Amino acid sequence: MRALGGLKVVDFSNVRTGSQASQVLADFGADVIHVEPPGGSPLRGEPAWPLWARGKRSIALNLKDSDDQKVAISLCADADVVIETFRPGVADRLGLGWRDLSAINPRLVYCSISGFGSSGPLKYLQGYEGVVMAKFGWFWAMADMVQGGGRPAFLTTSYACYPTSMIAVQGMMAALYERESSGVGQKVEASLAQGQTVYDTMNWFCRIMAQKYEGGFRQTARIENGVPVGGLFFRLLIAMTKDGQWLQFSQTVDKLFRAMMTMFELDWMFDDPKWAGLPDLDTHELRREFWEILLNKVRSKTAAEWSALIADHPNVWAEPFRKGSELLDHLQMIHNGMVAELDDPCLGRIRMPGPIAHMSATPATVLRVAPGFDEHDADLRAEAARSPAPHSSQPLKAVAGPSRTPPLQGVTIVELGTYYAGPYAATLLSELGARVIKLEELTGDPHRNMLPFPELAGIKVLQGKECVAVDLGSEAGRSVAYDIIKRADVVLQSFRAGVAKRLKVDEASLRAINPDLIYHSAPGYGDGGPCGNRPAFAPTIAAAGGTVARNGAGLIPDDPSLSLQEVKEASIRLSSASVGGGNPDGLSAATAATAIMIALYARKRGAAGGQHVLTTMLSSTAHALAEVMLDYENMPPASRADSDMYGFNALYRIYETPDNWVFLAVCSDRDWSRLTDALGEDGTRLHADMRFGSAAMRAHNDRALAETLAAIFKRRTADEWESHMVERGVACVVCAPAPIEQHYLDPGSPGRRQGYVVEGSFHPVLDEIPRLRSLISFSRSETCAGPAGLVGQHTRQVLRDHGYDEHRIDALAMDRAIMTL
Repeated sequence: MRALGGLKVVDFSNVRTGSQASQVLADFGADVIHVEPPGGSPLRGEPAWPLWARGKRSIALNLKDSDDQKVAISLCADADVVIETFRPGVADRLGLGWRDLSAINPRLVYCSISGFGSSGPLKYLQGYEGVVMAKFGWFWAMADMVQGGGRPAFLTTSYACYPTSMIAVQGMMAALYERESSGVGQKVEASLAQGQTVYDTMNWFCRIMAQKYEGGFRQTARIENGVPVGGLFFRLLIAMTKDGQWLQFSQTVDKLFRAMMTMFELDWMFDDPKWAGLPDLDTHELRREFWEILLNKVRSKTAAEWSALIADHPNVWAEPFRKGSELLDHLQMIHNGMVAELDDPCLGRIRMPGPIAHMSATPATVLRVAPGFDEHDADLRAEAARSPAPHSSQPLKAVAGPSRTPPLQGVTIVELGTYYAGPYAATLLSELGARVIKLEELTGDPHRNMLPFPELAGIKVLQGKECVAVDLGSEAGRSVAYDIIKRADVVLQSFRAGVAKRLKVDEASLRAINPDLIYHSAPGYGDGGPCGNRPAFAPTIAAAGGTVARNGAGLIPDDPSLSLQEVKEASIRLSSASVGGGNPDGLSAATAATAIMIALYARKRGAAGGQHVLTTMLSSTAHALAEVMLDYENMPPASRADSDMYGFNALYRIYETPDNWVFLAVCSDRDWSRLTDALGEDGTRLHADMRFGSAAMRAHNDRALAETLAAIFKRRTADEWESHMVERGVACVVCAPAPIEQHYLDPGSPGRRQGYVVEGSFHPVLDEIPRLRSLISFSRSETCAGPAGLVGQHTRQVLRDHGYDEHRIDALAMDRAIMTL
């Protein structure tokens, strides 16, 4: 059976977020109807169209035409899901808003995806991805990508769209899950501004600490005077080989770092007092010297020689920096079966990422090619005629009121995993009401101690969870875990291949005690295969997947004759492009949470019971880079930033002003008209200039247009430009300063004013602190914002809940099978 078989989805979106969300629904069996405008969706010109549109049906409707509006409304009258990405208020004006459609179809789940949400002072600002990123400090956060780091750098990788599409699917699945009990649908909202927060693993709470304990804790720069500051930079070493290939190492914890130092024949340094504390060193001089030792060591051998050495050291791993669609050739992607091939009648053979997840009981559908424009017009109009919409005079039915309960209330997830990419998936589902019990080793998830201040690094990923410390390596501890898992709905594990089986918490062991269990594996690479047992961290997957190259192929010089100083500078730029803003941790967590929601819904509606689900960081990255992750003949090029990293073109670009920088997004003829009107006499001259008379002419004369606009933007301050332009409907905003988190966290920030933040007692030590609220909002269901716990904080209570008395709990603690506070 298919997880979403029988669901009817009407997708009005013609931007990536909605299209990629409905692609996931189509992949798992939903009947997705893509409503295109006359002339076709603008997405048809994108290289990823064969991926985003696969398995859908197409109809062209002019939503401003009354007859076509009636067809659209009729299609929605018996739909299960509607997806729209209009600016707030537009769907209502078209008669396709939530209130109108829910009145004729009370079971409808209606998903709105926007730039900033449907409320707050930013709701009417055009939600182009670059605008959202500029407004929240992303471009300044990536300043190290450009020489000197003295200005913001445009990001090519679509860091906001992909997680937002996954968040939207989670919301839709949660609403459908709740509908199985209530019988009533509801509105779901997701925004790019909230979706892009999935990447921040620890900076938020570092800033909170800096503000709470001024003078006693401070956020430090990653780089000072051209030299890395923290030991994490050395653990995640980026270095060039003798033959000019760049490698990204993956040695986050002490065991892995020591393994790398042993392979480098540098383990003697641990016994030398000069290098005490390695890799965390106290002085600038020591850090510089150590960095040069590492860079020179890697440069002493070719890439092939290092590959042979790494093969003999299972705790050492490094990935080359791949480009374009090279990830599709990764041996692990092929082993996992996560590369699909389709024969398109027009485009020929196409290679592309397969579905986001493997599901053993409800596998994805047999993939079908993207539809031709308006291919299903006759069939869909006939279907619409069989489901007539009500007359406009028919009174609206009352929309169901709030349910006052979260959609996943009653669902229990047991988390077996460490760090961020897997566990944050469970955090996202805790915000939808799931009870998440985290089983961690007695010393705690290593993520807790990645920063000098204990617990700080792990707070975000621990929010909303009950923390149970248990020794899975002992029979007694494993028995405790089994008792908890017997009553769970989902187990989420993110171990390297082989670890779960060694600990006897693999699928076979756990399904034997709980046959209806959804067992989700969310490793970096896979459950087996050539790389399944290798350590995977965000930078390693970013290199392997190609996110760094996507941000700028020029960031990866391949000249073996580079000087040591040039290698250092390139290493810093590569590091910034890899983890400075977005990273595979966040996007992988969003993917994993989406897959769990699909599996939960499939089980709730009877399509399956328990099953095995697999997502990987590697394949999640492939979907996030969908615009380049295809391979077919005559594939159009994906948009790419210019060599100076200002933007895609003159009308989607960063411009300098006398005091700062602004980002301009003009993406349609209507936007162009608004821009020329807003620029007054300068705009009149632009409008009259034959070089810019059409979109095609503007593209042909892009350099001249950029130079003209650059001169104009030098005449006012950045704040003046934003105020002037936004008031006139032009998307032009100040490039806000780094760090990103201040624009959500700080009083008066955009995130605060938009309502993305909630205050509460969210940590037993830090007490009253702000945290992000749920990234999804519902019209009826509530969401949750739970606190983070300390290691073992909830062990005693969780065991009580599972029938353990105090004497038994004390005995287990005495035997070190568990740890309690």
